[in-house]
Amino acid sequence: MKTKNASPARNVVLAALFLALAFVLPMVTGHLPQVGNMLCPMHFPILLCGFVLGGPWGLAVGFAAPLLRSVLFGMPPMFPIAISMAFELAAYGAVSGWLYRRVKHTLPMTYATLAAAMVAGRLVWGAVRFVLAGLSGSSFPFSAFLSGALFTAVPGIIAQLVLIPLIITALQKAKVLE
Repeated sequence: MKTKNASPARNVVLAALFLALAFVLPMVTGHLPQVGNMLCPMHFPILLCGFVLGGPWGLAVGFAAPLLRSVLFGMPPMFPIAISMAFELAAYGAVSGWLYRRVKHTLPMTYATLAAAMVAGRLVWGAVRFVLAGLSGSSFPFSAFLSGALFTAVPGIIAQLVLIPLIITALQKAKVLE
């Protein structure tokens, strides 16, 4: 999907906006970490970044967001959470952007792209957590993967499945996105 007047400066500004949203949205739930874990607030701007700017921008902003947020604000903790989130969010941004450029821009294809990006990101997160656990001499059983990637995040998954397509559709109707 191409944006109107897609200049390099506009892309940088939009990428900075998505990065800023990835910094700010978790602050809304920051006082209640369990709510933040359930709603996955950093995921929204990264998925949108992929849809709006494409895979390379989504990958870059997704990878940078949790690492920079960890360095600047101390949350999420760098090891293993921010590192595994960096790979997860990079996958979200890359897959959503790459797939959406290759499909018809209909609502069903928006959902299919979103679902594929969400599954890919969670699989990447699980693989990275498994590797990091092995490097630190601990374990990351499949039950921990299911808990972290699926069960705990159900409210966030539902919110993403409802809000992201609505936002993409609104941007298309406003002719901000083509």
